[in-house]
Amino acid sequence: MKIVLAPDKFKGSLSARQACAAMERGVRRVWPDAEIVSIPLADGGEGTIEAMVASTGGRCVEVTVTGPLGQPVRAQFGILGDGQTAVIEMAQASGLWLVPEQDRNPLKTTSFGTGELIKAAVSAGFRNLIVAIGGSATTDCGSGMAQALGVRFIDQDGRPMEGFMTAERMGQVRSVDLSCLLPALRDCSITVACDVANPLLGPDGAVMVYAPQKGAKPEQLGPLESGMKNIIDVMESATGRRVRDLPGAGAAGGLGAALMTLFGAIQRPGIEIVLEAVAFRQRIRGADLLLSGEGKVDDQTAFGKTISGVLRAARQEGVPVIILAGSIDDNAESLYREGAVSMFSICTKPMTLSEAMARADILLETTTERVARILKHGGLVCR
Repeated sequence: MKIVLAPDKFKGSLSARQACAAMERGVRRVWPDAEIVSIPLADGGEGTIEAMVASTGGRCVEVTVTGPLGQPVRAQFGILGDGQTAVIEMAQASGLWLVPEQDRNPLKTTSFGTGELIKAAVSAGFRNLIVAIGGSATTDCGSGMAQALGVRFIDQDGRPMEGFMTAERMGQVRSVDLSCLLPALRDCSITVACDVANPLLGPDGAVMVYAPQKGAKPEQLGPLESGMKNIIDVMESATGRRVRDLPGAGAAGGLGAALMTLFGAIQRPGIEIVLEAVAFRQRIRGADLLLSGEGKVDDQTAFGKTISGVLRAARQEGVPVIILAGSIDDNAESLYREGAVSMFSICTKPMTLSEAMARADILLETTTERVARILKHGGLVCR
């Protein structure tokens, strides 16, 4: 009997790899001799490096980079098991989690450290790059990232702008100088892993949708939007690539737009990239059961999130999927139409969110065991 475990992280409580371990313990109590295939997953947000490195037998490289407030932080880039591909996770260097809640102001944060991570991977010899851009603290249209890679932003006096680029400086840019760009970037293939489809500007764009989540006040949105429009006008004019309306251009405060227009990056749904990199369909082929899950399942789960990709691949391979989650919204029923057999909350009694998160490991293990016992008793998965 072959059982596949393919969860995303349970945010704030379990990494995808830890979730796999908890699920395996639950399965082993019922089917001690089962063939278990653990494939920790992510959709391009936090945890992407850990999941992809663990699933491919790769490794991580640690470096010191500039955090979103200009402070030094330790961050990693991943090297996949093929030895050819480097994975950069924006949240490692420029993530919202690095900014204390009282200091959150997207006018003041920079994506410079993400550029330093990309530079470290390129300098180590990697030319095939995957950049996962979820979980950002920034709304600087990727200008800090670009600056770290050699792009110079020129002000109205024709002088290069000194200091880290931040969102509050976007409106001061009049042109860009690409002559000092890191030469090796010309030989790189960059794929952006993203789980949103927002354009850069307008009511569905980077500023209006996401800046408030990063600490922007209502009166700051207008200046942010104006600055964003100015800097993308300049970037697109310099490269001849119009990207502002492309799906995902507004991801990570415009970092997606900068990667596409300045470096010719290709943007794809993060879960598609991850599933390909870990050879997901090949590894689940012939399985009797697949268990997936994440912290919260709701009406957005079916749109580009990890579980949606799992369901699509499993349906193509004829593998039944059961979903385990910390919470399941009433409007998550669309996942049944996508192929889910059933969904179970791991919360076994009324409890606070903090209690559920603190006990996520044992709750996931216990619920997995209970689901397995039902299936075994009913002869639904029993060889």
